[in-house]
Formats: sequence, structure tokens, C-alpha cells
Amino acid sequence: MTSIKFVVREGALQGRLPVQDLARACVGECALAAAELGARRAGQTKVPAVLVDDGAVATAFLSERHLSIKGRAPVTFAPLSRFWRTADGWVRTHANYPHHRARLLDALGVPEDTAAVEAALAERSALDVEEAVYAAGGLAVALRSPEEWAAHPQAAEVAKRPLVERGRLDTARARTFAPTGTSPLLPVAGLRVLDLTRVLAGPVATRTLALLGADVLRLDAPQLPELRDQHADTGFGKRSATLDLATDRQTFEDLLQAADVVVTGYRPGALDRFGLSAEALAERRPGVVVAQLSAWGAYGPWRERRGFDSLVQAATGIAVLEGSAEQPGALPAQALDHGTGYLLAAAVLRALTEQSHEGGSRFVRLALARTARWLTDGVDDMGDRVLAAGDAGSGSYDDPGPWLSETDSALGRLRYALSPVSFEGGPTDWDRPPVPWGTDAPGWR
Repeated sequence: MTSIKFVVREGALQGRLPVQDLARACVGECALAAAELGARRAGQTKVPAVLVDDGAVATAFLSERHLSIKGRAPVTFAPLSRFWRTADGWVRTHANYPHHRARLLDALGVPEDTAAVEAALAERSALDVEEAVYAAGGLAVALRSPEEWAAHPQAAEVAKRPLVERGRLDTARARTFAPTGTSPLLPVAGLRVLDLTRVLAGPVATRTLALLGADVLRLDAPQLPELRDQHADTGFGKRSATLDLATDRQTFEDLLQAADVVVTGYRPGALDRFGLSAEALAERRPGVVVAQLSAWGAYGPWRERRGFDSLVQAATGIAVLEGSAEQPGALPAQALDHGTGYLLAAAVLRALTEQSHEGGSRFVRLALARTARWLTDGVDDMGDRVLAAGDAGSGSYDDPGPWLSETDSALGRLRYALSPVSFEGGPTDWDRPPVPWGTDAPGWR
């Protein structure tokens, strides 16, 4: 069994729910998967020891808050992204992106003014707002208690699924890895990852794969610019290009033919018209690993809805558990995003390891709502590999400084959180800082 040790620190990611347990387990699972694949590629019979330090984990789960660019604090949530009182309760909106903000305002029939939004919402029921904003293409979710969410048909669909869905798509031959022989040990050195994700969970996963040696190319639609600070925080180790799939399919097909992994973070089915379902990708690129991420899951009445960590917290009862029905609260970090991101990276690493034994194109699928269920259930089903491992020490978490670093970049001087994924002989930092959004050509290194 792989040696895994924990440094447990008081004061890290404190909440009513076991947030630190979730964070520790997700990072531990990712580090284990990386160490095992790294050992296989290096021809080692002994898997490198893994260390999970609560300080590193807590700092990384707050990476978007610790980022600074030329000394400037990051912008996290926009003024219209928050909880609002309604006539019968609360609703949570997400309006960080300009197009989502415009759709929210259109649905409410008000100008971009906080007082006007507040007044409009106070006159309507939370469920009415939820449906009206969704119909307009915006993002708003009514606050629900855990019991109310349990009675929702989407919750029933989520409960049927494993935390990590995985499967084999075909009978493609076993993957043959070239030996790494590098120092540090990079488990996915030489592999190419197409990153079609946005916001946090997906980019956290691909940021982790970049740390571990992958050539990660993030692709965005040119008409949907990413938020600058968010892109910088999750852009370490990657390149960033824009590509319109509606008008330049050939470029994408050329990239796909040399890709080992495709990671998507859009609503289930949203990219199918471009031939980006797992089955279609495997048909054109046998041996690919397809990793899919969504907010609400790939099944059920909400499967086509957009969503973000804060909205999932509101819908699934987490905001009530961390506060109350009268005054909703929040987790100490966007733990659903970060935790799901590390689990997604771990699932990709395990799929690659399985391919080296058994072959086959593979898919892995995760959802923020399923991670939320795991958290509210008490983080008790990850298994003995992580939660019952040894203890390497204890302490307190008073200052994130030991797990922060600085570097120069095209964006200016950056302060950033280091990765918490740590194993003996593995990388300790990314090989390159983030670049401005869309500045690279859509091609491999």
C-alpha cells in the first residue's frame, strides 16, 4: 500500500460541515493517483510516499483569494452575485460574467442597480425568480433546506450516481508510455490535454495536470472572454488560445488527433453539436480519455442547467447548514469547485493508468452536486486508501505564507498558492506562470 501521511492543522477551512476532511481526501486521492502513475512510468516498483499538509490544502482551496497581481487584490464576486431576500425566503444569484448579468437584469426588468434588483426580488417568490431567471438564460437558485433538496427530483438522480463515474468506451489498444526518467518525477510528461473548461473546478483539474507535466492547452470561444483574475489563478502551467468551434472545426480536429485527454466543463450536451460527446471523441480519437464536469450532473431535470459552486451550495442545503434558513451561510472556501477539481484530475490519472494495463478509450464524469452530497453525508465513502492513512504530525494554520510563492509573468508580479499535490520526488511548482487570456496559438508545443 502506498505510504501517505497527513499533517493535520487546527484552524484550516473551519465550517459546520467537514470541509477540511473533504479537502484532505480529494487532494490525497489526487496525489496517490499521481504517485502511482509516476512510479509506473519510471519503472519503479515502489510507489513514492505521499504527504498531505492541511496548510497547503487550505491555502490551495482559497487560491483565488490569495492571488495578487502587481500587488492588487483579486476580484472574486461581482456586486450582483449574492444572496437576496425574496417575498418568501432567499435566492442566490451569480452574475460575475457580463452575459449572465445582462440576462439576470432582463429577467427582472430592472437596470444595473443594486437597489433596483433588491426591490424587484423582494416582491417575488424565490422559486418564481429561479424559474424566470433560468428561462432568460441567467443564473439564480432558490435557497433550499437539506430536506427540500432531498425531495427534489434532481437530488434523487444525483443520489443514484457514484462520486466519480467512469467507464470504457471501446477496445482501443493498451497505452504505451515512454519512460519519464525526469527529475522531478512527472507522471503525465509528454501527454497533451485539451482544456475546454471555465471557472474553477475544471481549470483546477487541468492546472493540476499541468503541474504533473502535461502540455495543457486551454481553448475558449473568442466571444466569451474569461474573468482576468480567475483565468490567472487557474492558468499556471498552461497555454491559452481562442477557437470558434462553429467556424474553425478543422483546427480543433487537428488538435484532437494528437490529444491524450479532453476535459470539458460545460453543461451536459452543450458541446454535443460540435461532436464533443465522449463517444464521438473516442470514435475520432481512439485511446482518448474524456473527462466531463458539470454542476448538477448528467441526468435529471436540471442536467442542462448552468451552475456554479455558490448556487449548488444554495440549492443542496449547504447554505442552510452553514447558516440557517433565516440567514444563509457559505462554506469557508469554494470547496465543491476545488474538491471536484482534484477528484477530476485523480480520475484522469487513474484512467491513464488503467489504459496502460487494459487499453480502451475512457470517460470519467463528476458533478458539483454529487460532491455536495458527499460532503453533507459526512465524507465517509472515499475508502481506506486516504482516510485511514497515517499521521505525519499536527499543528495550527495561522498564516498561509509557507504555501505561497511569487513569480514574474506577462501579467506582472504574481503572488499565488502552491499546489497541495505532493509526493516524494514530484514537482513542487509549475514550470511556467499563467499568460493573458487567448494569447497563444491553438497548437501543441
